[in-house]
Amino acid sequence: MDFSYEKNRIFAVDAKGKIIAEVAFPNAGDNVVNIYHTFVDDSLRGQGIASLLLDEAYKEIKKQNKKAVVTCSYAIKWFDQHSSCKDIIVK
Repeated sequence: MDFSYEKNRIFAVDAKGKIIAEVAFPNAGDNVVNIYHTFVDDSLRGQGIASLLLDEAYKEIKKQNKKAVVTCSYAIKWFDQHSSCKDIIVK
């Protein structure tokens, strides 16, 4: 899947331009973002797309030397399952 990258947002669109997958992580303070929203269209569920989005968000946040708070329920579970990625999480 080809993702598009914007400031604090990673997403994919279908051929018609409709958002079919997205993770959003707006600024929440100095060098801190809030991973608050993950979305995958019903047509893509069960294919690991949300996990790919979170992996990309992790890499992007780390590349920017930022930290994250996580309020999205899916993202909380993802970080629990990917403990090696918790280095960006604000404690």
